[in-house]
Amino acid sequence: MRELVVKVTMGAEAPERTNQAFTVASAAATAGAKVSLWLTGEATWFAVPGRAEEFSLEKATPLNELIALVMESGEVTVCSQCATRRELTEDDLIDGVSIKGAFVFAEEILRDGVQALVY
Repeated sequence: MRELVVKVTMGAEAPERTNQAFTVASAAATAGAKVSLWLTGEATWFAVPGRAEEFSLEKATPLNELIALVMESGEVTVCSQCATRRELTEDDLIDGVSIKGAFVFAEEILRDGVQALVY
């Protein structure tokens, strides 16, 4: 099975697209794929404890549950520039979420056998 990298670039301002990105990432992780979920732009806030719980979309699985599914077998990363602009450090984030830069993102998506999706 190929690896999947999902980059989420929006937050609550686009609830259906945001939820779709988290749903696809968690579904792939549940199916056994190695998943790397990148939170950028306004999606960065979902890595802060309590923020994913504030997001609500009718008839959708809560984001905090979807994040937990990804983290069981994959990883969640916040863009370093996005974190800096929001004055966030790893101490501000959900345990297990890391902050990495564009170089690491590029390395991940350029590996053989990787499928990258950007929402």
